[in-house]
Amino acid sequence: MSGKNIWTHKGTFLLAAVGSAVGLGNLWRFPYLTGENGGGAFILVYALTIAVVGIPILIAETLLGRSSRRSPIMGMKYLTESHGTSSAWQVIGWMGAGAAFVILSFYSVIAGWAIHYTGLLFSGALAGADAETIGASFGALLASPERLLLYHTLFIGASGLIVAMGIHRGIEGGLRIMMPALFVILMIVLVYGVVVGDAAAAMRFLFTFNLNDLSLEGWLQAMGQSFFTLSLGMGAIMAYGAYMSSEASLTRTAVSIAVVDTLIALMAGVAIFSLVFGSGMEAGQGPGLMFVTLPIAFADLPGGSILGGVFFILVIGAALTSAISLVEPVAAWLLERFDLSRPVAVAIMVGGCWALGLLTVFSFNVWSEGTITHQWFGRSPFDVLEFITNILMPLGGLLIALFAGWALTREDVIRQMATNDRWFSAWQFLVRFVAPTAVAFVFLRTIPQVEGYWMPAIGAVLIIGAFTAGRTFMIRR
Repeated sequence: MSGKNIWTHKGTFLLAAVGSAVGLGNLWRFPYLTGENGGGAFILVYALTIAVVGIPILIAETLLGRSSRRSPIMGMKYLTESHGTSSAWQVIGWMGAGAAFVILSFYSVIAGWAIHYTGLLFSGALAGADAETIGASFGALLASPERLLLYHTLFIGASGLIVAMGIHRGIEGGLRIMMPALFVILMIVLVYGVVVGDAAAAMRFLFTFNLNDLSLEGWLQAMGQSFFTLSLGMGAIMAYGAYMSSEASLTRTAVSIAVVDTLIALMAGVAIFSLVFGSGMEAGQGPGLMFVTLPIAFADLPGGSILGGVFFILVIGAALTSAISLVEPVAAWLLERFDLSRPVAVAIMVGGCWALGLLTVFSFNVWSEGTITHQWFGRSPFDVLEFITNILMPLGGLLIALFAGWALTREDVIRQMATNDRWFSAWQFLVRFVAPTAVAFVFLRTIPQVEGYWMPAIGAVLIIGAFTAGRTFMIRR
């Protein structure tokens, strides 16, 4: 890869990776999962898993990207050939790109909801509205395929436009503006939540660690969230790692990404639950926390319409920084493999995701029941797409950990990590044994949710695991 495809500053990868990690997972999924699973106990398990699973795999995926200096698909082809390993390992690149493609298709639709709420709040349409009115407003949004399609098109179009402008002028330039702006907006919302809400109750809820409040399902959800929040297993980190400067420290950067991502999730949690408790509502509101509960809180609080609109601008911006990282893995492959221009490669990627996103748009209204996916799986098309990514991401992360831990030589890793033997040995142990085991638990948690298909699925997992282990120990050095 030529020098023009390296980030212009060593810290840009940190900015890009944090931008990829900070999205709806931090501002929507993390708070509602915390609310459903006992607050502080959930956060404790989440933080521990970040340390022993998330960071080691984050280092591994970045290492694969920087070692190959290629897109995830072409990069894994290069690494398997240069290290004399089985070509079957190339599936890592395809799974990551596939996960990014599918995720962006429905992520764009959900992010579009924030566009709708930004307009509602700034216009004052929800000022003083009661819970029933706001709940009905959300229901009306989901029931309108025309609105969902419009917002989906606007959001995915903006994501594609930024990536089409190039690595430096588009992605890097956009992140340098958006990330500081998002942090400022989050601080404004946090201060507002502390001043007008019940910050003391929010702090007690988030930082009282009672593990008895956490069920086994809650443990697994905390582990899953810690994995998903860092954008692992979807090709984004590998793609961004390919542009990372050779002088930048993999270890320090990975730790910094995890710390910043966690701090932003906690800040969002304090802001959101201060507002929720300040309005006299309960924490365990589920997925409706952001799009129903929070608008109710903003409607009741002084200046809530303006600050609510500002908050949803934050949501749009955070979702956008994640979305551009999802465009890049597939677009970079199209660019490398078929020698396309970047705008054409991005247009193909975004156009395909837009079309697949129609399944999600119609899942909330005209296809809410009676489709072939309901007949076969008992799920809407959107639920099936989400389930596919819940398989691809942890399985991809598992294979990344195994490949980096076993297939890469000690010299390769130490050279890339620029570290001492003690830290290398600790990382290698975590990435070879601890991380794959934890990710396997997260992966297998999703299997029983498909009635009638869980036994063959578990069998397939065991076969894949046995094949992977067998091939691992036959690697030619």
